[in-house]
Amino acid sequence: MAKPNYRFDKRQREMKKAQQLEEKRLKKLARATQPPADGSETPSPQAPGDAEESRS
Repeated sequence: MAKPNYRFDKRQREMKKAQQLEEKRLKKLARATQPPADGSETPSPQAPGDAEESRS
């Protein structure tokens, strides 16, 4: 029976992780450069009282 090639498996995991991180970075960069759809700069925070009413 052949021995498992742990180096190959580790390298494959590292490459997959690096690819996922790169995709995440590109998505984040795209969101940062894309203007908001409604034209506002930042979303308005919800009032504390509104959150309690939505739970009821």
